[in-house]
Parts: sequence; structure tokens; C-alpha cells
Amino acid sequence: MKAKPLTHFAASLVLTFTAATQLLAATALAPAATLSLTHTNGSVTSLTISNAGDQVWIVQGSSNLTSWAEVESLKVFNGSYHRSYTNGAENYFYRIFYDVTRQTIISATTNALVLPATNFNYASPSLPTTFLVNPILAEDNMTSNNTNSDAGALLGRVLFYDRRLSTNQSISCASCHQQAHGFSDLRQFSAGHDGSLGTRNSMGLSNARWYQRKKFFWDERAATLEEQTLLPIQNPIEMGMTLAALTNRLAAEPFYTNLFAQAFGSPDVNTNRISRALAQFVRSIVSTQSKYDIGVTNNFANFTTQENLGRQLFFGQNNTPAVTCSVCHITDNFVQTTIIDNNGLEFPLVDKGIGGISGVAAELGKFKVPSLRNIELTAPYMHDGRMTNLEQVVEFYNSGVVSNANLSLPLRGPGGAPLRLNLTADKKAALVAFLKTLTDTNLATDVKLSDPFNYGN
Repeated sequence: MKAKPLTHFAASLVLTFTAATQLLAATALAPAATLSLTHTNGSVTSLTISNAGDQVWIVQGSSNLTSWAEVESLKVFNGSYHRSYTNGAENYFYRIFYDVTRQTIISATTNALVLPATNFNYASPSLPTTFLVNPILAEDNMTSNNTNSDAGALLGRVLFYDRRLSTNQSISCASCHQQAHGFSDLRQFSAGHDGSLGTRNSMGLSNARWYQRKKFFWDERAATLEEQTLLPIQNPIEMGMTLAALTNRLAAEPFYTNLFAQAFGSPDVNTNRISRALAQFVRSIVSTQSKYDIGVTNNFANFTTQENLGRQLFFGQNNTPAVTCSVCHITDNFVQTTIIDNNGLEFPLVDKGIGGISGVAAELGKFKVPSLRNIELTAPYMHDGRMTNLEQVVEFYNSGVVSNANLSLPLRGPGGAPLRLNLTADKKAALVAFLKTLTDTNLATDVKLSDPFNYGN
């Protein structure tokens, strides 16, 4: 019979596909899976499986629909798998099915993950000299009892991308902190394991290692990065897991016991080790190869005239002392040091920020000031993602700062009125151009920070 369009099919079906554009009858299979068999061109057939249970599937082929030979048995890792098959015969059939008796392939490091023969260097990244001395050195929040190691950060990398960390195995840390977007989320509010939305935008993680106050989340409710890593896992809106369920789930995977042994000396899986490994990986997300970093070494000879104007504006030069960007985004890391700020985003307050956690009236509407590293990649902006581009951000500081009792001093003008930049259109464009020089394209594609799971070909 003629083939029907092949897209995605329900998990209750087994599909058999032929390169000669025929589709055979369906039979029952295991639940919680979605299959796609697609004839792409010539004799190529593409198989895609979405399977949160990470099950084993059997692929068979036949030239006569009577005698079937096993092509392979494959195991899904981290929820999805893709494979292309090529057969020179004009008529060749494939079928895929689930067999409860064949669930014997283990998740070993060699088949579950795609890793180099020699581990990546996470422990000793090459840093600019400005990062090795104060004031940036003082911003380093790495703790003496959890310094980065190659094996520890690798374990953290695997955990960061693993959907097993959510109760229904649907999302990972990387679902809300995407590498291509500076480890932030394109969405204003990220979706949790059941589709529910949070109320704040996911903060970018570039150079999270350098924050002198050491606290995490927009409202700084986590005292350390190690503490922060476990809170989204347990949050009912975000990942919805219990720590006991998580440790049991991970301990059942042979590749995890191997990675824990390499990182910590024994295969024991516990929450302390999970948090330490995740923190090590996050601290390894280091951005130091932007156009700005090159400019630091050559007196910004690599900048355009517009970018240099924006740089001068950012640092309050060019006869524009009212521009105070660098007062809150300090050093070559462009992050606040010991201060929390209220930037006049709104009043009355919708989100109380740090004051909502501390109960201190003077902290109402104040938030953690993130690094501007890779700011071009991390839209939308502000703690609630209300601004979709950098032009809107600059315009807010140019004309939209709102007066309130806790407005930060750098944003106060004469008599305490909100200080607005009042820049010309050309200067606003120059400031945006400068902010884009903080983009590190290497970080967005660096394989040592990427998803390590084996998804087939």
C-alpha cells in the first residue's frame, strides 16, 4: 500500500517502514515512548525515539517481510535517540519494537556518554591576569572544601544535562540554562517538569564563580552555590524531586557509580557529592575570550569607533559622568561586589526581591546584580524578563528609572530624583554596541560545557 506521511506516532504503536514507501501494520509496545520512522532520501531511513524511560529497543530489517534479521538493539539515553539506516536494496523493510525480556543493556560510561579519551581541563582554566589579582580575585566564591577538579566538574556536567534530575525525567538544569544562550533561557519564565511556569527569568551562569557576596538566586536565598544547586531539584514547580528519590535513581546507573568513584574516590552517591559536582561544573563556565578581553590587551584597537564610544559611556567617560553603568557592574567581570541594588524597575513593588526573603524594609525591591558577560545571549532581561532586547534595557536607564525609597544611590540625581541618562540616539546605540563586545562565542559552543549524552547519530 502507499505510504502515509511519517511524522510522530503514539507510544502504543510499533511501526515498520520500508524504503520502498510502504507501511506495515502496527502492534502493541511499551508505554511512554514516541517513535518516528522517516524515509529521507534514496535508501536512507531515519529513526527517532523519544522515551523518558530510557528503554532498550530492537531494530530488525527484512527484504521480504518474512525473514527478519536483527539490525541492532539500542538503548535510549537521557530521553531520546536518533539513528539513520542505509540499505542499497530498492525494497527493504525496518521494524522497531520493545521486548520486556531484552532490557539488558546497561548504562555504562562508554555507551551512555560521548567523552574524549583524556578528560577536559576544568581544574586549571587559562585566565586573564586581571582575574588573578584583586578586585576580581576577591570575587571568587570557590570554597576551599570544593575546589574544581577535572573529574568532579565532568560529573557535574553530566548531572547538569541529565533529565533524571526531574521527577518525570522531562527536564534538566540545562533546560533552563542553555549553553547557546549564555546558560540562560530564551523564555521569560521557564517551564517546570509539569509545564508550570515560574515567576522569574533564569539568570545566565557565565562567570557565576565570581560573585563576592557568594549568594545565589535573584533574591540571594541560597548562601552558596553548593546550596543553590539542590534547591531547583526539590522545587515542586521546577523539577519536583526528593533528594532520596534522586540518589536512588542515580545509584542505579552504572555510569554514575563510575563517575562518582572517579570524582570522589568511591561509588557512593549522596546529595553532598551531587551538589559539589554541580557547583564545580557551574564554576567551570568561564567566559574570558570576548572581543572586550582582546581589547584589554591592545588598548581596544580592535573596537569600532561606535564600540569605543559605548565603552567610554559605560565607564562614565566622554563628558558623560551621569552614566554610571560601571558603578554597579564592576571590574572586567562586570559584576557587583558587596552591594545589592534596587534599579528603579518598578514601584509599587510587584516582586519584593531580597527584602521578601530577609524581611528588611531597606532591602525591598533589591536584587542580585548579575555579571554582564555574554549579556547579548541572555535575553530577555531583568529578574522578570520584561525586556526583550538590549535596546529596551538601555532605554530604561535612559528614560525609565522609577523613584522609590530604596532606589540605589548611583541612580539618584540631585535632590534624590531618579538619575536618567538622557543620551542621544547615537549614544544609546553605542552603549548597546559596547555591551555586545562582552559576548564570548567560544563559551556558547565549547564542547567541554556541552551535553555529553549519547543520542545516536
